[in-house]
Amino acid sequence: MKALVPVKRVVDYNVKVRVKSDGTGVDIANVKMSMNPFDEIAIEEAVRLKEKGVVTEVIAVSCGVTQCQETLRTAMAIGADRAIHVETDAELQPLAVAKLLKALVDKEQPGLVILGKQAIDDDCNQTGQMLAALANLPQATFASKVEIADGKAVVTREIDGGLETLSLSLPAVITTDLRLNEPRYVTLPNIMKAKKKPLDKVTPADLGVDVTPRLKTLKVAEPAGRKAGIKVADVAALVDKLKNEAKVI
Repeated sequence: MKALVPVKRVVDYNVKVRVKSDGTGVDIANVKMSMNPFDEIAIEEAVRLKEKGVVTEVIAVSCGVTQCQETLRTAMAIGADRAIHVETDAELQPLAVAKLLKALVDKEQPGLVILGKQAIDDDCNQTGQMLAALANLPQATFASKVEIADGKAVVTREIDGGLETLSLSLPAVITTDLRLNEPRYVTLPNIMKAKKKPLDKVTPADLGVDVTPRLKTLKVAEPAGRKAGIKVADVAALVDKLKNEAKVI
């Protein structure tokens, strides 16, 4: 069984992002980029399933600029067998990415698509769900435990009321949550091996997908600065300020 794992190149989670002066977006010039942490968890889970003998091949996929190949090499250093780079300089929104992945699912016929629940740059949390809808596949989101057996995936996911366990027929789409696993440390020998693993390049046109953006970002702004707190003498003063200043009661 093949496992297809989409990974996204994002600003490293340790970097404090800055908004461009013209408010058109986030400044990524000379900023450290890395694999989206949730996608790293997805790659780790796919590799663990391969080590258990459940998955026979792990295929990493990334859509975007040429530098995405670095992210794919990282995925192969973790344990992916090969990679596919959908190369484009266009702005990719979740629906466009889902359409690209759907085309690759049709081509590769994986038994499992596992990806991060969301990217830490746009926080959209849409691609996995859109892919499942486009490909007409069952889905389980926010997975904290995954078990594959007898042609089914048993997925435990966290919900507001506790834990929910779902059984899905394969092929299926699964999105990963933080508590699913802890990705392994990438060793230098594996980094060297990853350089020799196959990396195929395609374009959206090759896949017959139109990636023209459907949404327009009007403005990006930093959150308002937090004001200093104050101490009040008694409950009456607190209620007065909540009512007349904060206007929350």
